[in-house]
Amino acid sequence: MGVDSGLPDFRGAEGFWRAYPPYERLGLRFEELADPEHFADDPALAWGFYGHRLNLYRRTVPHSGFAVLQRWAQRLPTAVFTSNVDGQFQRAGFPAADVAEVHGSIHHLQCLALCGYGVWPADRVDVTVDETTMRATGALPSCPGCGGIARPAILMFGDFGWDPSHSEPELRRHSSWLAGHRAGIAVVELGAGTALPTVRRHSELASAATGALVRINVREPQVRHGRGVGIAAPAAAALAALDAAWDR
Repeated sequence: MGVDSGLPDFRGAEGFWRAYPPYERLGLRFEELADPEHFADDPALAWGFYGHRLNLYRRTVPHSGFAVLQRWAQRLPTAVFTSNVDGQFQRAGFPAADVAEVHGSIHHLQCLALCGYGVWPADRVDVTVDETTMRATGALPSCPGCGGIARPAILMFGDFGWDPSHSEPELRRHSSWLAGHRAGIAVVELGAGTALPTVRRHSELASAATGALVRINVREPQVRHGRGVGIAAPAAAALAALDAAWDR
């Protein structure tokens, strides 16, 4: 969903390294950088990666497909379930209460040591990154409670220290919303892959009663058991075509 807004595609080492050449020189893949251990072992490396992403997401403008979804949401009751951590749905105008972020948000921080302070907004956090080395320079984000290293409130690979308290209310609200709409639900799934199938499985379960699943995916549009329709196209173009068809 974010690629059409100009965000990098992290699928596969080649795509990740095209976006971040310094990591190819280091031989580091996305899965190795998106690891909470780096915040303890080499926080400048960890915050170089996440600080760059935070800065990138802040200046990214959501593509036209988000506006299509907004128009649909004005016609029908709508909720968002996403594994993206970029906050683009909220920036596009969806109420925060309607966006369930199953992997958390880069726009919120937590204490690495889980001192009990909780989760706080990253609004006032600025991370300077040397884009030659992709390492953070200067002061790193710290916990207001204990003064230790802070990290994004995101579920990372091999992560046993994620504080989900910021995401849990919206996830509970989403579950209740699904329970109230399941008999007539239609799911539009955008760019959810099979490597981390959280969103794909959620889409299939949510649409099980109706079979009304539209899976938009350039690489992996297949729908299991024929319970839905797969469209092999980018998100923005597919949404525009569907919107035009709906208007007709």
